[in-house]
Amino acid sequence: MEIRVLGAEEMSQALEMKSLIEEMKTAFLELSSGRAKMPLRTRINLPEQEAVFLAMPAALPEQKKLAVKMVSVFGNNPDLGLPLIHAVVTVFDATTGQVAILGSGTQARTQLEAVCCVRNITKVRVFSPNSGHSQKFVDEMRGFSSVPQDLEAVDTPEEAVTDADIICAATTSSTPVLRYQDLKSGVHINGVGSFQPSMQEIDSETIKNALVFVDSRESALSETGDLTIPIQEGIIGKNHLRAEIGELLENPSLGRNTPDEITFFKSCGVAVQDVVAAGMALEQAKKHNLGRIIRM
Repeated sequence: MEIRVLGAEEMSQALEMKSLIEEMKTAFLELSSGRAKMPLRTRINLPEQEAVFLAMPAALPEQKKLAVKMVSVFGNNPDLGLPLIHAVVTVFDATTGQVAILGSGTQARTQLEAVCCVRNITKVRVFSPNSGHSQKFVDEMRGFSSVPQDLEAVDTPEEAVTDADIICAATTSSTPVLRYQDLKSGVHINGVGSFQPSMQEIDSETIKNALVFVDSRESALSETGDLTIPIQEGIIGKNHLRAEIGELLENPSLGRNTPDEITFFKSCGVAVQDVVAAGMALEQAKKHNLGRIIRM
């Protein structure tokens, strides 16, 4: 049996952002239509290390795609000079069950790149509690032709979000990093950091006043404090969720009705995205001879 192994750099070579965004539409449509097979992620909590291990399997039977992502989030890693998150995606041949590919990737930088693919972004402000991290991010992203060169590291989250049209929150914070009172009308917010019921990146008042979209109702209502906490507080009900992204793709009228409405997309990250992305990466890796082959 042969396994093709791709590292983070090779995955970046294999995946082109605009094409990947189109593939994500397929993933969300398959999920919301019920055609995907995807259980809730399995988690193992490791409190001594401030860590959690996640396993996320999914299959797209009609497309003959099958994969599982394994993710570790170790809270003490940054103090050790290590990445907070490590992940690997294993793709299996859906006909024979043989392993096809392993790969890994990172988060925040691709968030910016993706937004710049679908909107004409002219200015970017970046905040991190560690000012060195935010300045490093700015310095690195200035090297990308797809993002604006007007990037600025700022000192407070309020400074970052004031007058912003689009906000991406990608933290592991357990308490809100932005407040409703600091937001402009018509802003869109992507919340991608909170993945446990105890984690709340976005304050409850923002959730109450926003049109809320999710990747998966099932995972959003069980795995993210951004939604479970305001529900427990009685601020919103479960029916406050406007739609899944796949439903929105099928019926665009579910989106905002006026330019002043605040929209919020809560992404827990669903395994069908990994299935589609990894399949795309494998196809390109074979075409361009990327990665290395391990024979077992």
